[in-house]
Amino acid sequence: MFDAKETKRQMVEWVRGYFRDNGSPLTKAVIGISGGKDSSVVAALCVEALGRDRVLGVLLPQGEQEDIDVAFDLCEALGLEHVVINIEDSVRGLYGEVGAAGLALNDVAVFNTPARIRMAALYAVSGIVGGRVANTCNLSEDWVGYVTKFGDSAGDFCPLSDLTASEVKAIGRELGLAPRFMDKVPMDGLCGKTDEESFGFTYDVLDRYLREGVCEDEGVKERIDRLHRLGLHKMMPLPAFRLCRQGAD
Repeated sequence: MFDAKETKRQMVEWVRGYFRDNGSPLTKAVIGISGGKDSSVVAALCVEALGRDRVLGVLLPQGEQEDIDVAFDLCEALGLEHVVINIEDSVRGLYGEVGAAGLALNDVAVFNTPARIRMAALYAVSGIVGGRVANTCNLSEDWVGYVTKFGDSAGDFCPLSDLTASEVKAIGRELGLAPRFMDKVPMDGLCGKTDEESFGFTYDVLDRYLREGVCEDEGVKERIDRLHRLGLHKMMPLPAFRLCRQGAD
C-alpha cells in the first residue's frame, strides 16, 4: 500500500539533502511550470523543502498556449517567483536553419526539438541565477519512453523518477495542491494529443501493470512491453567507451 504521507516526508528530506550537497544556502530550484501534476508537485515539494524564495518557476509556451493560465495559477498558489520565456521564435529559427541546410523536417524532429529547446532555456536561466534544474518526469512516462532524450528527460535532480503517475497525484493531494493542478489532462502541448491518446491506454492501466504486474488486455500489455523496450535507452546512462589499458589490474 502506497503511503503518501511518509513518501512525501522522505521526498522533502531528499530534496533538502540534494541542495545541501549540491549548492549553497542560496541555490535555487529552477522548474519548468506547465500547470500539470508533475511540475506542480515538484514545485510544491521544493517550496516545502527549501522555501519559496529558493524556487523559480519558468513558463515556456510555444506561441499561444491555451492552458497557460493554469501554470500562472500554480505560481500564484505557491507564491512562486516566475518568468515567461516563449520558445516559438527559437523553434522556428532552428527549423529554418535546418531547411536552409537542405534537410526536410520529419515528425521526430518536430515533436522533440521544442522539448530540447525548453531544456536549453531552463539551463540558461539556471546559469543566470545559479540554480539547479528540476527534472519533472515520473516513472510511468519514463517506462514507456514518453520523454525526449536531452529534453524533458534531462535535469540536475529528479524527485519523481520512482513514482507512478497515480502516486504523484497522491503526493500532490498530501501537499495540499488543488484538484485543478492534479486533474489537468496530461498532454505534451506539442502534438495536440493527450498522453493517453498517444499511449493507446490509460495511466491507471499502466500504473497497475507497473505496481501489480496485472494487465487484463493482452494487446495493451504487449504494447506497454514494446514501448518499454523501444524507450529503454532513454532511462540508461550515456554509453561510454572505456579504454582497457594493458598491464592494468
